[in-house]
Amino acid sequence: MVEQHLIRLLVKLGVVAALASIFVRSKAFKRMLMREERTLNQRLLLALSLASVFATGVAVRVVTRSYQAVDLGLEGSFLAGILGGYVTGLVSGVLISLPATFNGEFLSMPLFAGVGVLAGLLRDCAPDKEEIWRFSPFFDLSLYRVFRPGHDHRRSAFHLFFLLCVLLVEFLRQSLARVFPGSVFHLHPDWPGAHPFAVVAVYLTTLLAVTLPLKIWNNTRNETKLEEQRRLLMQARLDALSSQINPHFLFNTLNSVSSLIRSDPEQARAVVYKLSNILRRLLRKHENFASLREELSFIEDYVSIEMVRFGDKLRFEKDIAPETLDRMVPSMLLQPLVENCIRHGLSGKLDGGTVRVRSRLHGGRLHLAVEDNGVGIPEAKLARLLEQGIGVSNVNERLKVLFGDDYRMYVDSKPGQGTRIEIEIPELQASLAAAS
Repeated sequence: MVEQHLIRLLVKLGVVAALASIFVRSKAFKRMLMREERTLNQRLLLALSLASVFATGVAVRVVTRSYQAVDLGLEGSFLAGILGGYVTGLVSGVLISLPATFNGEFLSMPLFAGVGVLAGLLRDCAPDKEEIWRFSPFFDLSLYRVFRPGHDHRRSAFHLFFLLCVLLVEFLRQSLARVFPGSVFHLHPDWPGAHPFAVVAVYLTTLLAVTLPLKIWNNTRNETKLEEQRRLLMQARLDALSSQINPHFLFNTLNSVSSLIRSDPEQARAVVYKLSNILRRLLRKHENFASLREELSFIEDYVSIEMVRFGDKLRFEKDIAPETLDRMVPSMLLQPLVENCIRHGLSGKLDGGTVRVRSRLHGGRLHLAVEDNGVGIPEAKLARLLEQGIGVSNVNERLKVLFGDDYRMYVDSKPGQGTRIEIEIPELQASLAAAS
């Protein structure tokens, strides 16, 4: 008898844990968990979601008359109220009790509805809604926190009051079942001379049946919050990396414009126009991807401005496969690489040189290359370039954030012959890039 009683209680805890896990598989339910303030429609939707599951458990118990551990009507009503407020608790309690009411258990509806309202009022008493999720079923800790010096006594008092409310609703159920037999369902020791621990186990089971879903759902909330924080952090890193442009470029461009205003006003106007295009592009920080066509247009404006300074010493060539023009690439991907080629590869070369940009598709991958025939990079510096080179490491970091391990970046350089940087990324259509 004792073993059957304890097994029934353990099965009840297993059922409530399983139901809580099933709930969090629903994206709609997870979105509801993330809201602490809800509209009336959202409260009713939450009530319907919880009631549909917990009422099914009551119905199974009523129909089969044997699977008593699946009846979690009282606990479901309490959870609805503590999560959504007294409106959600009231509606859930009424709906959950319907199968029991049709079975002649006429006190189930007022009991469950009252439990839902009580839990909703308890929610309103919380000093902070997060305290609901921090509730601990361990009575000694709750009691210790109340008297601990320097502790927020409101939080501790709420946790203790929470615990007492759960025990109170179970006491009400037990009392009503004894005074009005058959009017409400309850699990209780059904053999003569039962040990008091058998009764205590019922109260502990109810307490854990309320706490377990809260802990499971809180873990889901924390995971969702961490994912959102990770996404925001990634976005902040991308914004910081993509908005970097060498301030010397701006200073040199403005100096060039200043010189051209007197000697060649038309060219000065053209440089200012191209510079405005560049700055406008830099302000579009919310776009992580752009078509290769747009990136090349941006590069052409950038190189055109640099040609004003370098004159015939700087040449720019493109070898672009037509089918790659509409493929999506990370915004501001090529500019730092082209800038490196000009500043470090060609500026120190007396006769200047050429910067080339190439693209092709192969095996569902987009291959990009930026190369120059400048002075090259010493071997000792080349080994650390992806981690320490300002422009190259910037690009490498952004690719790592966006693609994880699904990209490749190579740097090959020979002193006196030039440098070649190759990038291989997944082939992205515009719709896929927008989803990223």
